[in-house]
Amino acid sequence: MRQVIILLAVLWVCDGVKFGQLCNGNPTNRRRTSDPFGQGNYGASRGGRLHKGLDIVCSDGSTVYAPFDVTLHGKVTVYTDPNKSAINNGINLSGAGLCFKLFYVRPDKTSGSLKKGEKIGTMLPMQTVYPGITSHIHVQMCDKSNPTGYF
Repeated sequence: MRQVIILLAVLWVCDGVKFGQLCNGNPTNRRRTSDPFGQGNYGASRGGRLHKGLDIVCSDGSTVYAPFDVTLHGKVTVYTDPNKSAINNGINLSGAGLCFKLFYVRPDKTSGSLKKGEKIGTMLPMQTVYPGITSHIHVQMCDKSNPTGYF
């Protein structure tokens, strides 16, 4: 019985998790909507595949913040295409019972921990690779489930 109560408590705490501000200049985590390159919602069409993340608007060069207390779990390589090397960086994180990745971010460090609101790194120059796109951080859950409910 005690294990069931503890499990329910953990599920209740995780269910109420919301991301804090990710990007300087976007205190409400405004989402990328439609632009010449598509849409930023989870499940949006990407040609023959579906978008497995949620895009949060972030200007090139902006500071990216920890959305809650997080542990850093190493660098993410986003692309294999050398033409996209300017934005080929990200970070694996966990915190608040979640495992997630942030793409298009140059992290200041790739291990350790950060408190909510501390700097994770800097938004990479997305406009150099995709001129005219709405620059954004791509938030992807480790299991590729839909992150929208956490925003």
